[in-house]
Amino acid sequence: MSQQSSLPGFAPAAATDRLFLAIFPDREAAAQLATLAATQCELHGLRGRPPASERFHVTLFHLGDSAGLRQDVVDAASKAASRVKAASFELVFDQVASFAGRRDKLPFVLKADSGNAALRAFHAELAVQLREAGLASFAGGSFEPHVTLAYDARMIAPMAVAPVCWRAREFVLIHSLLGKTRHLPLARWALG
Repeated sequence: MSQQSSLPGFAPAAATDRLFLAIFPDREAAAQLATLAATQCELHGLRGRPPASERFHVTLFHLGDSAGLRQDVVDAASKAASRVKAASFELVFDQVASFAGRRDKLPFVLKADSGNAALRAFHAELAVQLREAGLASFAGGSFEPHVTLAYDARMIAPMAVAPVCWRAREFVLIHSLLGKTRHLPLARWALG
């Protein structure tokens, strides 16, 4: 942030853009996720709406929010992603629960009770490459693989559900237009 932005009348611009790396389900798994989200929201009396089926994903790394697209982050993330060499792998999610968050907007998610070792190893390798590309500030923290099904004020305790599985064959750099529910893929990398 520049020095002027801290002076009165020079507030930073509101964030309009988000970048993140993610794995998206195939069409069959996305349809299963849509059905599961609708069923679970009704079962738990949640008012939050599930996203459109094409927006379900597993976020690997959030690469920041900004006013305008940060090409420097796009370039560094692309450089890091292109260095990752990994085979495709299976993802399995078998538990719904709420994550803590703002009191009126708790993420209701599908996660794994255990497992997903290949996903965790892939995430760790991608973190190494992000750090080497100068994006260390985005490559830290814990990783709990999940798919957000809805947001709601109610806290739902973990509950087992029938597993939703799919094979990760690629990962994607997404430009999200905040508040507009639009995800624009900027680049894709195949998992061998």
